[in-house]
Amino acid sequence: MDSVPSSIIRPTISEAYRRIGGHVRHTPILALDPNTTLKLEFMQHSGSFKARGAFNRMLAEHPPKAGVVTASGGNHGAAVAFAARQLGVKATVFVPTVTPQGKRDRIASYGATVEVGGDVYDDAQRACDERAGETGAMLIHPFDHGAVVAGAGTVALELEAQDPGLDTVLVAVGGGGLVGGTAAWYASRPMVRVIGVEPLGMATLHAALAVGEPVQVEVNGLAADSLGARRIGTIGLELCLRKGVQSVLVDDHAIVAAQRRLWSELRIVAEPGGATALAALWSGAYVPEDDERVGVIVCGANCDPATVTG
Repeated sequence: MDSVPSSIIRPTISEAYRRIGGHVRHTPILALDPNTTLKLEFMQHSGSFKARGAFNRMLAEHPPKAGVVTASGGNHGAAVAFAARQLGVKATVFVPTVTPQGKRDRIASYGATVEVGGDVYDDAQRACDERAGETGAMLIHPFDHGAVVAGAGTVALELEAQDPGLDTVLVAVGGGGLVGGTAAWYASRPMVRVIGVEPLGMATLHAALAVGEPVQVEVNGLAADSLGARRIGTIGLELCLRKGVQSVLVDDHAIVAAQRRLWSELRIVAEPGGATALAALWSGAYVPEDDERVGVIVCGANCDPATVTG
């Protein structure tokens, strides 16, 4: 694992982009105001950025006859199930009890077998690891695998091409795949800052930056089903350290306010994790300079619309 972060560079991400190009959507951007650009990645297949990493993992190394197995709070599982169906691969997804029924149904709708693997994500991951060992299925980690992180980095590749004048990119953080991929893409652009945005109840990057290594954190709050890793991945953290990524924290109130404002002003339904990065901007957790141009990745929309629009 130690050599993986140094291999995730712009050419690696560009190669991933070419590999998955026929399988994922090129998601649009939206100018929120003259200095703020939203990357509408919630419009990706299966409702989140996760499809990019799932496809890259399976296309880079074709799965065995036993298929693929993964653990997920919901979004990654849906992405793996979607990619597996498109590629004709058998998939099993372990979810924790915290995963909403709507997300479980979404995973099953793509043809995957859904199994509950404990109360929290770490429990589901252990059950997943055991199944992979028993069956020989390909294990697709949701955030701590080079191909998954490189796939996630293609979001940043697109964003830079769409808006090359950004000074700062805000990214929600759970296990660190998206922020790590974003940091890797912008690593050679020292004038572009990457800011990780985390809910107060599960600040994996914030805790890791304080000591320089992944540490266990408590998991609670509205975004637990999508950002609820107990620790940041080794790959994501090392890429963040290489880039000098900073972390800002937002509370659940700010996340809900961002969800509701996205709906009221733009008619966009974003799940809590998908609205977390924008919550930092709208709540004042991150305050840009007067002329600073900020990109915000709105990364997921897998929630019951009634929770946002009602």
